[in-house]
Amino acid sequence: MPSAAELKEEILRLKEERSAVILAHNYQIPDIQDVADFLGDSLALAIKAKETEAKTIVFCGVDFMAETAAILNPDKTVIIPDTRAKCPLAGMVDAGGLKELKEKYPDAAVVSYVNTTAETKALSDYCCTSANAVEVVAAVPNKKVIFTPDRNLGAYVKRFVKDKEIILWPGFCATHDALTADDFLRLKKLHPDADLMIHPECRPEVIDIADYVFSTGGMLKHARSSPKKEFIVGTEKDMAYRLRKECPDKTFYAIEKAVCPTMKKITLENILKALENMGPVVKIPEDIAEKARLPIERMIEIGRGSRTG
Repeated sequence: MPSAAELKEEILRLKEERSAVILAHNYQIPDIQDVADFLGDSLALAIKAKETEAKTIVFCGVDFMAETAAILNPDKTVIIPDTRAKCPLAGMVDAGGLKELKEKYPDAAVVSYVNTTAETKALSDYCCTSANAVEVVAAVPNKKVIFTPDRNLGAYVKRFVKDKEIILWPGFCATHDALTADDFLRLKKLHPDADLMIHPECRPEVIDIADYVFSTGGMLKHARSSPKKEFIVGTEKDMAYRLRKECPDKTFYAIEKAVCPTMKKITLENILKALENMGPVVKIPEDIAEKARLPIERMIEIGRGSRTG
């Protein structure tokens, strides 16, 4: 069995040989973060996928992220190392149910979190990420907005966008929704000087006790610029690895139970196999991809100026 160091060396060699770029989400395991060409949150990765000149994109994340990259890059090969890396939140909204809701509210715009399938995006007017959801919903000209699928992120948006009726789809991220206010209050008691940074996919009562609410990209920006030396990381635990790596002079406390199991489907072994086999390739039906591209591009355009990116 090759060691992690040997696997990394071979991945880096093959990546160059295949003219590939490795994009990885902040929730990936540390070994994968170490071999990635670019790390980021969903918004940053979508922008990077569109901008890269590489012929092949190896996407280390969950299915909707790789789909987004494929939709934005129809002339490139997008590979996901493990097709079992599916986002449960994305699976909570279905095309049939969304069509029914659109019929019920015909004058509403559909804003879908990027954590959705290509089919859902194709039925949407705009996409958003946790970094720019408030900005996107505020920018929609319609007075009614159907927001899918994360009810917690939608509830967070409602705090800031008061001039619109926001109809929430009842989905949630199991990893973030499982985090309680008590989880964070216990850590805060142990580390009273630490900034409490919470992801907007968390429950409203958790948001209420936060010092700051950020996407993972926003957490990184804040940690870099803040004079504080201690931070409680209110999202998937491996975000703390990136924060520690980028800010070695600061201390980060994670909630150990905050694990996204599907993000952990990606391994060094299956990245290497993906580069060797140049697959599994992400394929989106052309009619779906064409319809999904516009709401994603709207998201990126608004997201470039996002405060929390």
